[in-house]
Amino acid sequence: MSDDQQLLHLVMGGRVTDPRSVEFQDLKDIHVVGFFPNFAEAEEAWRGWAQRTVDDAEMKYVIVHLHKLLEPSLPGK
Repeated sequence: MSDDQQLLHLVMGGRVTDPRSVEFQDLKDIHVVGFFPNFAEAEEAWRGWAQRTVDDAEMKYVIVHLHKLLEPSLPGK
């Protein structure tokens, strides 16, 4: 695998039912931050939004490794 291979990631967040879970309260209110070609860029976006909402325990942002869902046999972060 080349270093510049696209490994698609999604960053999204919203209000969760329990801070220890990723069950969102209202799917219509999920904030889609965006899609990113690699983990490093996704992590940077996630970190920015997670820090903005750090004082709200019910708000959670996550990184979804879309490349693992689309092509499970591919290695990569």
